[in-house]
Amino acid sequence: MGPLGKHSKYSDGYFMFPKLEGEIAPRMMFQGKEVLTWSLNNYLGLANHPEIRKADADAAAKWGAAYPMGARMMSGQTNLHEKLEDELAKFVGKEKAYLLNYGYQGIMSVIDALLDRKDVVVYDSECHACIIDALRMHMGKRYVFPHNDIDNCEKQLERATKLAAETGGGILLITEGVFGMTGDQGKLKEICALKSKFDFRLLVDDAHGFGTMGKTGAGTHEEQGVIDEVDLYFSTFAKSMASIGAFIAGNEKVIHYLRFNMRSQIFAKSLPMLLVEGALKRLELLQTKPELKDNLWKIVNALRDGLHNNGFSTGKSNSPVTPVVLNGTVGEAAALSHDLRENYGIFCSVVIYPVVPKGMIILRLIPTSVHTLSDVEETVKAFAEIKEKLTSGIYKNSELAISFGE
Repeated sequence: MGPLGKHSKYSDGYFMFPKLEGEIAPRMMFQGKEVLTWSLNNYLGLANHPEIRKADADAAAKWGAAYPMGARMMSGQTNLHEKLEDELAKFVGKEKAYLLNYGYQGIMSVIDALLDRKDVVVYDSECHACIIDALRMHMGKRYVFPHNDIDNCEKQLERATKLAAETGGGILLITEGVFGMTGDQGKLKEICALKSKFDFRLLVDDAHGFGTMGKTGAGTHEEQGVIDEVDLYFSTFAKSMASIGAFIAGNEKVIHYLRFNMRSQIFAKSLPMLLVEGALKRLELLQTKPELKDNLWKIVNALRDGLHNNGFSTGKSNSPVTPVVLNGTVGEAAALSHDLRENYGIFCSVVIYPVVPKGMIILRLIPTSVHTLSDVEETVKAFAEIKEKLTSGIYKNSELAISFGE
């Protein structure tokens, strides 16, 4: 059952598969108590924005959940699907875009369609599980470089170039705009600079950067000034857009190829119209209400400053994702998390081994535009107290930690 599964009383429904109830907001209900939550990927606060709620309700009343019936290629194509694709492409600085039903499934299908056994992949070691799963399907060679290690990335490109010359294939380099666990940006600018030495196509998964990074919110490629150098730009609607769906954007010829070769879209029902209309409204607000991103970053900076002023490390994060790095066992992590939820009313994701090395605990905070400065103050104060308890050994000697046998 894994480390947390050992503690049956609190495992299912508490540490794993917890149920947050009520309206999506910074404060929700958990186990019958109100908690201040920092674990919702609702960066711009659109999940319960009144204009979004109205647009979603109007679209549901107009179309229901079924329309259109059928896959895009067969009977599921509409003008609104095409409109959303055109607006997404323009926003992220690409010629064309193609809608995808889901993020995880979508990026897997993109990678699968792009590659054949002759092609070689170079990728960052910290790429998301969806990318790793896609590469497991690849029947050709792949080379991995340590996270954001550009020198090693160059070495892997050298290896890939030699192999591609033998196979007659191409090279696809995959990284992320913002890494969702650590919060640091992928080194897109440095990777793009390597194009002067190597011939490769760059695919960027910017799930956490779309809507949050760059002057206009177009993404991490805008933030780093490499919009034109990124060949394929991917993002999901599940983060800043607070919805379901995703898209891939790039050169018109490549997108045209993907439309006819992505099995997850060819053999799947079209994205329902209520989600398409909802995404159009979300994209409109993302572009016309810069105050949403501005307020997000006000909260991000206040939270980070407060944590740093109290001696906490947030690693190398330079995005809204805010990991608080602590030292401790799995048992201490359980006790600490339980204390935060039950006695301080704070709910955040706790990341433990095997996601991170043994002896490390990460409290992963996701600030949003709808958090307040008082929420930040309350959280920093609570974290200072739980850090003191962790350092003094109170959690290590707790009944909950002892039950883990650590």
